[in-house]
Amino acid sequence: MKAALSPKVLTPELVCMLFLTAAVAHADLLPASNEGKVAQSVRGYSYGPTNGLPNARPGAFTQALRNQAQKESLTVDSMKNDWEQVSPSEQPSVTAIDVLLEPDATMLEHAATNNARLLTVFPKGFALDETHRPHITLVQRFVRTADLDQVYAAVYKVLASANVNAMKLEAYKYYYTPASGVGLAGIVARPTPELLKLQQQVIAAVTPFTVQTGPITAFTSPHEDSSFDAMLIDYVSTFVPKQSGEHFSPHVSTGVATREYLDKMLAEPFEPFTFSPAGAAVYQLGPFGSAVKKLKEWDLKH
Repeated sequence: MKAALSPKVLTPELVCMLFLTAAVAHADLLPASNEGKVAQSVRGYSYGPTNGLPNARPGAFTQALRNQAQKESLTVDSMKNDWEQVSPSEQPSVTAIDVLLEPDATMLEHAATNNARLLTVFPKGFALDETHRPHITLVQRFVRTADLDQVYAAVYKVLASANVNAMKLEAYKYYYTPASGVGLAGIVARPTPELLKLQQQVIAAVTPFTVQTGPITAFTSPHEDSSFDAMLIDYVSTFVPKQSGEHFSPHVSTGVATREYLDKMLAEPFEPFTFSPAGAAVYQLGPFGSAVKKLKEWDLKH
């Protein structure tokens, strides 16, 4: 990444840097493969020991307290299970989405193998799991939240007519996007005419429901550093045309490692393989441009 890069301009390299910063920071706190699950379990410790939940020193809710509440006809709400009812969040008017393809078992196997290899040499990286699903992004856009159902219908119409699961894509090399001393690695597929056409059709289908830009509330959550918010907003706002058409580079991210290690990996012979899309989905984007919250999915194998 060039030192002269404006802090308000988000490039793929800067997205990578932000993503890696978050991944490494989280890895210092939680096992990379179970961040969400561990966070949930730790959070759950403040709800016991009543109802068989673990006892916790801070914020413990004892059976005696529950008995007293029941005796006084008080309603007890669980901040774990009843939060949305107790304090429902206001739905944002704009949602940042990622329309993506989910690869078949062949690509998943190769991605998992490479991910395991990278974690061996760089344990602070991320594991491929529910929060890091292997995928190929077709487009990222801001859309009106009220139109999401129409977005799903429009995207599905394109997918159904394109016979996507019959596509044969060739994975032909590794790549990585550098950021400081590390890089975000992945497997690159050749952008076939069919895939490029699909991307353009999806973009056209979503366009009637898009807005040029959106607030950070369009994402699942903001960054701790608000300066990153503007960068991510700009990246999604300009995904079309900067990451589409002739600039489209279909790939599946597989992990993180040092640039020194990745340079050696890229120098190794790569045996090309063929794979196909098995599914498609629409995700809401989260911090650092990750596909975080699944909004809609389709099985394309039938």
